[in-house]
Amino acid sequence: MSETLFADPGTLVLGGLTGLTFGFLLQRGGVTRFPVILGQFLLHDFTMLKIMVTAVVVGGVGIFGMRALGLDVPLHIKNATLLGNAVGGIIFGIGMAVLGYCPGTGVAAIGDGAKDAVPGIAGMLAGAALYAEAYPWLKSTLLGVGDVGKATLDSAIGVSPWWLIAAIVAASIPAARWAGRIERRRGVSRLHKNVDLR
Repeated sequence: MSETLFADPGTLVLGGLTGLTFGFLLQRGGVTRFPVILGQFLLHDFTMLKIMVTAVVVGGVGIFGMRALGLDVPLHIKNATLLGNAVGGIIFGIGMAVLGYCPGTGVAAIGDGAKDAVPGIAGMLAGAALYAEAYPWLKSTLLGVGDVGKATLDSAIGVSPWWLIAAIVAASIPAARWAGRIERRRGVSRLHKNVDLR
């Protein structure tokens, strides 16, 4: 039974170290604080967007760079179910705006001492369990609408993923400057201690 529930010890240790590093970086980036995440939704503080774009670029370069070097890095692509993704995105966005955390930042916030994240994480776990129970029904109804298979953006438009990464980098530079001007105008603290959300 344990063989099917848990990976080998080496994989578990590596996963634990990766998770700790990820949590540390989230905390140092300031996205374990409710005002920072809410500030993103209110378009006052763009810390979250900057971190996400950086993660996309670094992850994309890392994954596709390793694949270009001939390393066996499998891509576990799930089916793009358009209606299911839209509904899930709306639910996720509402939950993140109300709670002020996503699953990753919520767990990191607990490690940072945020007690308000505890019931939120409990709710996320309950929601995941409910989704698992409802999955057979959802698969035959909602998730079947707009299922375009294992599509990726680069395959859908017929370009190399490197062109997409280059486009994200090119767009992120002026976008970061624009976001910085907005943050300075609104007086957003670099340390996220005095975030004015009015």
